[in-house]
Amino acid sequence: GNTLEDYLRILHRVPHNGAAAYMRVSSTVNSSRLSLVEKGTCEAIECQNQELVIKEQGLYLIFCNLNFHFPNCSKSPVDLKIELLVNDMVDRQTLSTLCASETCQDKTFKTLLHLHLTHLNKQDKISVTLNHPEFLNDVSLPNENVLGVLRYS
Repeated sequence: GNTLEDYLRILHRVPHNGAAAYMRVSSTVNSSRLSLVEKGTCEAIECQNQELVIKEQGLYLIFCNLNFHFPNCSKSPVDLKIELLVNDMVDRQTLSTLCASETCQDKTFKTLLHLHLTHLNKQDKISVTLNHPEFLNDVSLPNENVLGVLRYS
């Protein structure tokens, strides 16, 4: 369970108002903004290289699931910040301190889920940035890094 294919099957059964996107994301070289790398499903939403573009205004659930890998965990904490951008402005953010000395192991994995219910207008652009994109685990769990949007009536 809990694979990209499982979530796609669930999303196809969820009642929504004709607009849905569920895309795999990956870090890009020299950029904090995540890139959309694989088309999972994209209906009535424009899926571009680094952002989703809304085609109809309405109430939307935006979610982002990201898996992180810290191969050489240090004894000092790492503050990991995820920002959900709407039209290049921070609309929601999450800050998580990882790899503190009392929990540190040689290898540490962490999954963060980001949910946001908001009203969006036509042509609004949704994207995600990370302050430490180098820790995004797109090697051993690439399909667990997703950005999704569902429109409700």
